[in-house]
Amino acid sequence: MENVNVYIKMKNLSMQSVTIINPNKLVFGENSFAQFITDYTALGLQRLYLVTIPPVAAQIADGLHTLQQQGVTIQVNDGIAGEPSFNDFEKLLADARSFGADSVVGIGGGSVLDVAKLIAAQIRNTQTTAEVIGIRNLKERKTYLACIPTTSGTGSEVSPNALFIDDSGAKVGVISPFLVPDAAYIDPALTLSVPASITASTGIDALTHCLEAYTNNFAHPVIDLIALEGVRLIAHYLKRACDNGQDLEARAQVALGSMYGGMCLGPVNTAAVHALSYPLGVTYHVPHGLSIALLLPYVMEFNLPAAPQRHAQIALALGAAPGQSDIATAREGIDLIKKLISDCGLPASLDELNIPFDSIDKMAEDALKIQRLLKNNLRPVTQQDAVNIYRAAFNKVVA
Repeated sequence: MENVNVYIKMKNLSMQSVTIINPNKLVFGENSFAQFITDYTALGLQRLYLVTIPPVAAQIADGLHTLQQQGVTIQVNDGIAGEPSFNDFEKLLADARSFGADSVVGIGGGSVLDVAKLIAAQIRNTQTTAEVIGIRNLKERKTYLACIPTTSGTGSEVSPNALFIDDSGAKVGVISPFLVPDAAYIDPALTLSVPASITASTGIDALTHCLEAYTNNFAHPVIDLIALEGVRLIAHYLKRACDNGQDLEARAQVALGSMYGGMCLGPVNTAAVHALSYPLGVTYHVPHGLSIALLLPYVMEFNLPAAPQRHAQIALALGAAPGQSDIATAREGIDLIKKLISDCGLPASLDELNIPFDSIDKMAEDALKIQRLLKNNLRPVTQQDAVNIYRAAFNKVVA
């Protein structure tokens, strides 16, 4: 096959320099939210703009009351319900500026955290929103920022990425080290009430962050360690978390795997699975994690010839037994991914979501525009390759 040498080329570059920027303070585990309250109080800040979601209101109420008793004025905005647009963002930014926020905190899923991150960057920035879109175009952040996730999926609390829908309907990113929060607090107890379907889809998204970082043109030994461990943790504990949302051990292990996935996004980032998922979300409003789950096995099958050994290592982390060859081991890993997706109750085919089969060509065309991710993929993806992957995800025979 013409692309089998791609991985060899990547390996020759695997000891190139890598830059890892994590929050100045990272607190993980039981009572992390209480630690945030203590830490925030000590900062002496007075006007907190809080981006959050209604389902966690009861869990955070006592902590917010403590801050108010300390003289902190809090403005709460819980208006981000889905994947945010720049129009959504501009409304919240205007609200935060009018309030006179001296600090911004996001408590919620990835969309909430992404909005909070960009608000903190833009509230006193001289750059316009249009000027900061893209990679490293955002040049500053002067406002304190903390992120507290309530789902285990995006890893946004430790990543330099924030994703939005632009006026054309395309999903675009603001990617900058200035979006990495000052502090992240990951309290698995805040994820206990997340429904099984969202636990499953966000968990597969987090696993894919790790998997795509390990099978990547820019993979690096430093990131390989956390990427493989993230795959292992999520593969072993996600079904438990779906089966029993109150299983705090499973929730904690999946949250840890999700955090590892977020740590992969700055130094390495994702690849074709994420690029091909964007048209499903933008055009058909398929939740991001679900679109990832629907495509992951088929992109793995496409990439396998380019890096059998890497895919075999992924398979072992997923729990596969060593086969007679790397290819055999890797294929068992792909089967385990399909089983995990099914066991967690997620659909196995685009057919099940009523996506029109005749939309494939347009989705492939749109996916090919996401070159910032496709350049990371171990095999070059042509438009016909994208068409074939979408067809496979429909469980239809490729003509």
